Amino acid sequence: MPYDAIRLLVIYIANILGADEQLKGIVGIDITGPALDLLLNLLLALLAVGGEAEQLVLFDVEVEEDVVEVDDDVLLAITDDDEEGTVLGGGVVADEGGDARVDGFLGHAGDGRQRMAATGHLWTVTSPVQMRGISSSAHGGLEVPRKYAQLGGRGEMIAGRGPGGWVDAQPTFSSSFKVPANFPTMIDVLPLQLAGRLNGPPRVKDTPRLAPEEHDDMDRTKWPAISGFVIGTYLLCRSVPGTFAFDKPLHTSVTVLATCAATLLLLGRILPREAGAAQSDQRYDAVPLEDVGGERSSRESSPIREDVRYPSSLRKLRILFLILVIAICARVATLKEMVENPQCAALTWEPLIPLALAIGDYWTIQRHSKRMNAEDYENNVYDDIQGAFVSSRYRYLVTAGVLSLSSLLVLAKARSVGSTYICAATLPHTWMVPASQHFGTFLDLTIMYYVSQLLHQYEARGQRSVGLRFVSIGWAALFSAAVMLGVLGTTYLLAGPPDRRRLVGMSSLYVWSLFRFDLLASFTATCTLFTIYHIGIMSASMIAAFVSTATITTSFAWNNAHPFPPTSTGLGLLAITMAVISFTVYIHVDTSDRSHSLRTFRAVPAWLYLILAVIFIIHTSLWASHSSTVSYHPIDLLIYDAARHHEAYLNQTSSSTTLEEAVANYEVRYNRPPPPAFNHWYKYATARNSVVIDDFDSIHRDLLPFWSVPPEIIRERTYQLISNPWHDVAGVSIRGGKADVSPNVVPTHRWMVDGLVEMIGHFAEFLPDMDLAFNLNDECRVAVPFEDIEPMRKDAAHPRIVEGEAVQNRFSEGRAEQWKIVSEEPSQERVLKEMSWQKTFYEFGSIGCPPKSPARKDRTWNTGELCTTCTNPHSLGAFLANWTLAGNICHQPDLANLHGVYLSPAAFKASHELYPIFSQSKTHGFNDILYPSAWNYLDKARYEPSETYPDLEWREKNNTLFWRGATSEGVSQGFGSWKGMARQRFVHMTNHHLRDLNPSSSSSSSSTPPQPLLLPLPNQPPRSPPSTKHPEAEGTVHSPLLHYTLLPPSHLTTLLPTDLQIVETIARCGGRDCDDQTVEFSPLASPSDFQHHWQYRFLLDLDGAGFSGRFLPFLHSRSLPFKAGVFREWWDDRVTAWAHFVPVDVRGQGLWGTLGYFAGVRGSLGSEGEAVGDEEAAEGVGAGKGSGKKGLWVDVPPHEVEGEEIAERGRRWAGQVLRKEDMEIYFFRLLLEWGRLTDDGRDGIGFSS
Repeated sequence: MPYDAIRLLVIYIANILGADEQLKGIVGIDITGPALDLLLNLLLALLAVGGEAEQLVLFDVEVEEDVVEVDDDVLLAITDDDEEGTVLGGGVVADEGGDARVDGFLGHAGDGRQRMAATGHLWTVTSPVQMRGISSSAHGGLEVPRKYAQLGGRGEMIAGRGPGGWVDAQPTFSSSFKVPANFPTMIDVLPLQLAGRLNGPPRVKDTPRLAPEEHDDMDRTKWPAISGFVIGTYLLCRSVPGTFAFDKPLHTSVTVLATCAATLLLLGRILPREAGAAQSDQRYDAVPLEDVGGERSSRESSPIREDVRYPSSLRKLRILFLILVIAICARVATLKEMVENPQCAALTWEPLIPLALAIGDYWTIQRHSKRMNAEDYENNVYDDIQGAFVSSRYRYLVTAGVLSLSSLLVLAKARSVGSTYICAATLPHTWMVPASQHFGTFLDLTIMYYVSQLLHQYEARGQRSVGLRFVSIGWAALFSAAVMLGVLGTTYLLAGPPDRRRLVGMSSLYVWSLFRFDLLASFTATCTLFTIYHIGIMSASMIAAFVSTATITTSFAWNNAHPFPPTSTGLGLLAITMAVISFTVYIHVDTSDRSHSLRTFRAVPAWLYLILAVIFIIHTSLWASHSSTVSYHPIDLLIYDAARHHEAYLNQTSSSTTLEEAVANYEVRYNRPPPPAFNHWYKYATARNSVVIDDFDSIHRDLLPFWSVPPEIIRERTYQLISNPWHDVAGVSIRGGKADVSPNVVPTHRWMVDGLVEMIGHFAEFLPDMDLAFNLNDECRVAVPFEDIEPMRKDAAHPRIVEGEAVQNRFSEGRAEQWKIVSEEPSQERVLKEMSWQKTFYEFGSIGCPPKSPARKDRTWNTGELCTTCTNPHSLGAFLANWTLAGNICHQPDLANLHGVYLSPAAFKASHELYPIFSQSKTHGFNDILYPSAWNYLDKARYEPSETYPDLEWREKNNTLFWRGATSEGVSQGFGSWKGMARQRFVHMTNHHLRDLNPSSSSSSSSTPPQPLLLPLPNQPPRSPPSTKHPEAEGTVHSPLLHYTLLPPSHLTTLLPTDLQIVETIARCGGRDCDDQTVEFSPLASPSDFQHHWQYRFLLDLDGAGFSGRFLPFLHSRSLPFKAGVFREWWDDRVTAWAHFVPVDVRGQGLWGTLGYFAGVRGSLGSEGEAVGDEEAAEGVGAGKGSGKKGLWVDVPPHEVEGEEIAERGRRWAGQVLRKEDMEIYFFRLLLEWGRLTDDGRDGIGFSS
């Protein structure tokens, strides 16, 4: 028998002999007879069921008095004389929502080495007819041998469980145990001091209780905290993908940490301050015996409390605090690396955190426990299986493992197609970002563990107060914020002026988003801490994993119900089903586990099952409705619709055959009479055989808001622009029917202005006197906020038709005097804002969109995945369906990272005021006035085939997609902006550099993610013999259904010929970006003659700094133009996508599928020695992936007829509506309209037939 047990027997005998005072001097406590009976009875109860205990349970309770007296149904509680009042023995009744619980304790004073807690029995009465008891022990005290003892019962029967099984006893608690046959001995148990059974919640006398105020205060926070934790997790999962807060991850982290620290420090003043007040009698945690105290070399009497020192406890607290601060700071660093380079990220390991915690629980606790089963003949098979699993040592390992792995699988299946944003193979981000992700998961686990340690820590004096525990975490957050702030300060001091501006510059969008994110993150973090305090890190991690997984996958399934992006419906549904089941089982196991008190529920409520059922039904419906195949090729439908649209355009654009009809159609279309001299324009257009007479809607759209600006303000703003060369705006003055160049034109762009004067000269005699301001830069210049421009449009759209006799068919007299003379001496007034080499999307690009549009309120910072919600409105699967809508950026916030004009334009001087600037091209949201470019008018890029470079017939051309160009889209000055520019992305996507540089590298899939290709669904096994022409083929039989297949670029470039290269040298770069691009795109191509293009069937046209000057020559050729870009030009309404050219989304996700349609796909998928990609890429494709088989042969014939028809139709149409004469006709009509707009009598002038 253990030494302390013998000592208790001595105490009992001494008490009988009346030696109480002597005992008090020995053990430091006052022991009375009834209490001593309890102590001995509980000790003998332990010995009676086997004499050994394998698992110990910790708990402490505080009281205000030495002895708490309650009624006869309850035992006494005995405390020591210390002011902290730790209970050393006895029992108390607590009323918990209608359930009664009786807790009994056996106490023993410690020796100062964390041997302070108690040993005893705990009975939990959950109803008048159900009672269960748990044997328990704590640090030091009685050293109970290594077996497990538990008292439990059902109805009025009470039972004990020991090495031999269950032992029944009579309800009077006074008879001997009935020991089963395999139990070695039979020992009588002394009567327990519990009189009668409880009938409902017991009555408690008006005596001091176990700190009820503090206990109730903390209990009241449990469910609000868990509810806030669930809601906060859901909202974070929904808001994080679109927040601006990650634009500056360090700034955001400092703010959130500081707010969390302030919150916790404030709560520390509110929460209970007495030690252990919140951890009441029901609070206990299972720990293995070997963790309980250190081994004593002697059996000396325990010293009194006042003589105890606590150096080891304080040192442990300091170590915990330091580790937590280091882990938080390191986590911020890994977050910064991932947020700044998400295109290199791998699949997250965060769902594995519950599994890691379960493994830790198994290794430290569960493997030391002994499995115990009750023999209950009333149980059915289900009850036996349930009981066996609930009592199994693997219960948490299995449930957490299934949830973690199923969550990992469903997140993998819910990932979108990889973005074409460049993860440079030559830069270390390919391995640093995944390493940072996985190390960040480890840090999250570390932070959770040490936070839990601080929340549930024990000191030598007993448990620390609740307030102090939360305060310690608050100080850790504050110290971490201070460290991060120090890093920012040091970086600022060492940085140059450009970097300093980037550090301190904060847009209003970022500030407002940071405020909202800070509130949400701080609220969620605080609720998380309280949740961990109440239910532990295991349950908290399980809830977080399940809620986040359900939120992310539901959103993905809701937004992607179509075959694109491709995903495995079966595996996704199976994974989410297993996740729901495993979480449900975990909650049931956690509720049934009586070995610890940190349970989420004491009984699983029905509403939880209802919620889980609803989640399962929603997911099942969404995943089941997802179609993975298509019965027709989308391009077939797009070509058909384009032909119908073009026919409709022809019918309405040139319906007028006389001047009178043209005037009438004008008035119907635009609610006002034509401008003066309209008859001269009509004569000019018909004399040059213009196909377009009536449809000039683009002019109307551009000029409409200027009707709300008084003519004198338009004239004044024109002068401000052209009088200062800094604006990069050239002036053209029309006086007396002649056009001339205004002073102060930049010499490098004189050719451009001369070309405009030449064009205007053909019709200048019919124009009024006026000055025009032409943009010399490629980038557009005027972006008026939606809130300002929309009322102007609505005001200008009011009918302005004036009765015929009131209309004056001439411009006002004396117009020349109304325009200020531009002097040779430049003005110093600047009216435009310099934004060159800076991000412009939110300040100028999306500002023309409605305030609630995604482009205004969302920030797509994750450049690693295709934003399907951005592409769905204008796409049909992977293919661009609506060219006009694709130019509308209001639903496409991801374009902020995907084009040079938004990332870092070379020359950008712009205004939010409606300045009258004429530009060659513009993106959506800008209010520049479009005009035909002098570049095309002067044939700077000429379609001029020759004998050396003939324009061959379609079938004689090289079946290759061809592009040559420079990196002129934007300036990459050293911050990596080039990775998002369209030209670099398309070249990178079609050139698998990492494979060439390092074929053995395993990072290839991270550098260039697989891209979709629409292929026939293979019938497997094949029902026809392998092709004799291709003996390596396993089968070529295909069903009529099509499905998207993800293939890596190394495979796609083998199947589909492309030749896209950057020419000669890297342009518009600075810092390390020049060298990085040179290495990434090596070898660079040599310059070639422009006429060399005509030998290729497919010509890719990409935006430069503005519009591309090559597109019109491409249209005039016999080749098929592929066009991708965001800039729109004057001819945009005239040319129909899929009828005259092939549109490609600027993201590039449809490039391979589109090229495969026209060029055909012929080759082996999954052949030996070639990578197929990840699991998604292999589904439905990989005949024997990884098995050494040759693979599935795919032979998709090219749609040569369709491609040739589009090329020829575009060629003919360009010869009709995109001639130089058509440019003159468009410009003539534009300047007539502008002449009227700048006339003081504009509402009373017009042409009337």
